[in-house]
Amino acid sequence: MDNLPRVNANGRIGPVDAAQVPRYAGAATFARLPRLDQVERAEVAVVGVPFDSGVSYRPGARFGSNHIREASRLLRPYHPELDASPFENLQVADAGDMAVNPFNINEAIETVQQNALDLTEHGTKLLTLGGDHTIALPLLRAAAERAGSPVAMLHFDAHLDTWDTYFGAEYTHGTPFRRAVEEGILDTDAISHVGTRGPLYGRKDLEDDRRFGFGILTSPDVFRQGVDEVVAKLRDRIGNRPLYVSVDIDVLDPAHAPGTGTPEAGGLTSRELLEILRGLRGLNLVGADVVEVAPAYDHADVTAVAASHVAYDLITLMGLTA
Repeated sequence: MDNLPRVNANGRIGPVDAAQVPRYAGAATFARLPRLDQVERAEVAVVGVPFDSGVSYRPGARFGSNHIREASRLLRPYHPELDASPFENLQVADAGDMAVNPFNINEAIETVQQNALDLTEHGTKLLTLGGDHTIALPLLRAAAERAGSPVAMLHFDAHLDTWDTYFGAEYTHGTPFRRAVEEGILDTDAISHVGTRGPLYGRKDLEDDRRFGFGILTSPDVFRQGVDEVVAKLRDRIGNRPLYVSVDIDVLDPAHAPGTGTPEAGGLTSRELLEILRGLRGLNLVGADVVEVAPAYDHADVTAVAASHVAYDLITLMGLTA
């Protein structure tokens, strides 16, 4: 009784019917959607990566994917702002969690990359729930391989994540996008940070970032310019290129996302983030992640609720660009 399939008019299996099974009952798949093994083929797979061995401050994001799933129980199948029913437009399924080695970052990165390639083998798009931001690198590798070219990227984050090393380690949650540029898997004419803020180690951080090709729309930019102008600039930069979106939940102010490992004051509101994402409608979104949710610091599930809505909007956008 806890996982009654609901087949919609398009023949796709949607979420469990909340009028038949209470939202708080049953298995916590994302948005109470079917498991991957319950559908013939998924057009979008939601997968968790319970890994946080790359963090530099507060740990705990390894528990983030299931925390987001629990918060997603209240999501409903119609998106009024985008006038879309994502689970009718697409067959979306929960692929469970990748099993990655918590003691070997290099092996973990290889595992994530291979799992992502396996899940997207037949054209499935991937929405990944982290986990720390280290996992963005192998996900971008897989996305670029499937696209057959470097991909555009929008990176929502308080931090640049283009540092070189931490304690001599090349692969951490603060280095994935420097590695991605070095490996040639990002289209450097179409990459941008959104929502960055806070102190840096020095001016060189920004100089390096600019040299890699990143545009920056800071959190103060969003506040002063407004969502519509920010969206227009992002759309102009991305164009029609295959686009990957990476959302570190610490892009939100700690008032909206306390449950994260490296919080910074002065961030976006959840409303601003969701409205910017909705402004990307019609772009060629090929993959996305939502990372750095750390439940141990998450009062009243504030962070998980925001993250679940971000993931829901990203899935909806995938349906509108399919």
